[in-house]
Amino acid sequence: MKGFMKEFKEFIAKGNVMDMAVGIIIGGAFTAIVTSLVTNIINPLITLITGGSTGVGGLQIVVNDTTTIDFGAFISAIINFLIIALIVFSLVRAMNRFRAQTAKFSKKEAEAEAAAAPVCPHCLEEVKAGATRCPHCGGEIPGGAK
Repeated sequence: MKGFMKEFKEFIAKGNVMDMAVGIIIGGAFTAIVTSLVTNIINPLITLITGGSTGVGGLQIVVNDTTTIDFGAFISAIINFLIIALIVFSLVRAMNRFRAQTAKFSKKEAEAEAAAAPVCPHCLEEVKAGATRCPHCGGEIPGGAK
């Protein structure tokens, strides 16, 4: 049980919980927008185009007085899913590109920083700027590392 609690504390401390919570909240709000788009704009356009009178293009089959098979609602759910999946794909793709650019920039920055670091003239190891002796070989650096 202690191991479980320790792992849970580490999980919360990493920030994954906050990222997940923000994603769920934004996803819920976005789903409401997409549902409204499909229900109030796309479905009426489909009904107008197909000439249906009830539901999406009149795609309802009445089984009895209380039961109806509603293909229009199913098609609406599929449209909702496709729109949300497209937006999520676009966001993930943009984030991946952003991360790749950031990694590329960080790599160039690290290479530039490494190239600018002073080097011991005796053992060619990296030393801190201003050092008068190399911590690796103990050799004297005339005038200090620059």
